[in-house]
Amino acid sequence: MTSPSPATTIFRARAILTMNPAQPEATHVAVRDGRILGVGDAESLQGWGAAIVDERYADQVLMPGLVEGHCHLPEGGMWTFVYVGYYDRRGPDGRLWQGLTSFEAVCARLREAEAGLPDGQPLIGWGFDPIYFDSGRMTVRELDTVSAARPVVVMHASMHLMNANSAMLARAGIDRDTDIEGITRFDNGEPTGELCEFAAMFPVMRLIGNPFRTIGLTERGLRLFGQVAQLAGVTTATDLVNELNEEGIDTLARVSAEADYPVRIVPAASAMAFAGDPAACLRRLEQLKQRNHDKLRLGMVKLVVDGSIQGFTARLRWPGYYNGAPNGIWVTPPDVLDEIVLAYHAAGVQLHIHTNGDEATEVAIRAVERALQRYPRADHRHTLQHCQMADAAQFRRMARLGMCANLFANHIYYWGDAHYAQTMGPDRANRMDACASAARLGVPYAIHSDAPITPLGPLFTAWCAVNRRTAGGRVLGESERIGVDAALHAITLGAAYTLHLDHEIGSIEIGKRADFCVLRDDPRALGAENLKDAGVIGTVVGGRPLAAPGA
Repeated sequence: MTSPSPATTIFRARAILTMNPAQPEATHVAVRDGRILGVGDAESLQGWGAAIVDERYADQVLMPGLVEGHCHLPEGGMWTFVYVGYYDRRGPDGRLWQGLTSFEAVCARLREAEAGLPDGQPLIGWGFDPIYFDSGRMTVRELDTVSAARPVVVMHASMHLMNANSAMLARAGIDRDTDIEGITRFDNGEPTGELCEFAAMFPVMRLIGNPFRTIGLTERGLRLFGQVAQLAGVTTATDLVNELNEEGIDTLARVSAEADYPVRIVPAASAMAFAGDPAACLRRLEQLKQRNHDKLRLGMVKLVVDGSIQGFTARLRWPGYYNGAPNGIWVTPPDVLDEIVLAYHAAGVQLHIHTNGDEATEVAIRAVERALQRYPRADHRHTLQHCQMADAAQFRRMARLGMCANLFANHIYYWGDAHYAQTMGPDRANRMDACASAARLGVPYAIHSDAPITPLGPLFTAWCAVNRRTAGGRVLGESERIGVDAALHAITLGAAYTLHLDHEIGSIEIGKRADFCVLRDDPRALGAENLKDAGVIGTVVGGRPLAAPGA
């Protein structure tokens, strides 16, 4: 005889999309101790004994909590700075910030913010991208109109470039004699204020305290991130560049452990933070893994090979950039990458490797192949992040090597028109972020937002992969479209697989964590065109219902 368990709750919904192919649909899910006890209908769950039947979702649709396999915790804290992006964007408080479509509009918003700052405090903006503007690249000439005395820094949307005014350049010691790759210059040799990639940005970052990284690990930043995640239906999210500093990890471990904190966090250690010393990074990870708990999972490592395609710092194979721009910058040179990949692979660590251009993808695949030849290892799931320009031959090799891909589907909407006309040209733009090719050639894949690069919102990301429509209305690569069911898999079980967490999250089935996304509409019924409008009502994390902010 089964003994009753008053700790059991049965949630009833209009429909439950389980993402479990063995039992794809249900109407009831039983939860005990934060885990899924049973899935089915009311009758099939009676055998578990006494239970509280929770009817709050009777008119809604449940699916697994959405999994964002590539984002960053600063998605919340960035809103403490000034948003100067081209597209409209909604903040954690629900406010809609209008996109800015001219350099003057960018400077006007910065001037407005500058007027309220204390003396001496740098003015920081984010989300900017000059590729959208016909007026070329922004320089010190524009930013000096914001302030000639106060340091001004504007981070590009890609986070791989920034602009600084003359006051900031002077404080950072960047002038015509500074010999660092990535400093853009006027014809007379003076810096324009545009700084490309990490080495060139470092003198500025050092002065302002690297806020674009640290803001995400403040208590306020973490709480804002939690709000953004709830609004998007996300219950598990990465922080895919974490420098593992003591204070930040302390705050992250404490805040994420709170019963009502709405999202599980999976950080990846930044290999760059350890100056190419894998042994030091591995020692630090082993120490910090002792801090892991149900909603914090340290253990992965992030490598960055190249830069940004729209910033012209990604590394492209022949024939290079469509507009003839010079090839990009190696953030990690190929020979160094081989050594680093080998060290982490031999230690049993899962690697997440940033590659945007197809040349960067090529050297990353080669590095993993060489590491596997030295140290064969089953089920490593090394994942290429972004992997935007991979072709069929590269996907075929990735499948043979047991690699995964997390494709940046949002790029199709936000930068697809620029890629078609400026960076890649029509042929390569039509195959970018090729979900259908990955599926056809056997590469496990997810899709992502890279928030704060683009807004956190897996249902919108799924819409991008299904429709492949740019902001200008062009369809890029109709043959690379995937169906609604495949896109929903990519933002749940597919993403969980790339994080080595598919045994815990990503589908609604017995034994997994009771993490659900609550939707107003059934995304399958909405179809391809309206997939992004399914309407997040709230989330359930570990069996604990949490209403989305403002819901």
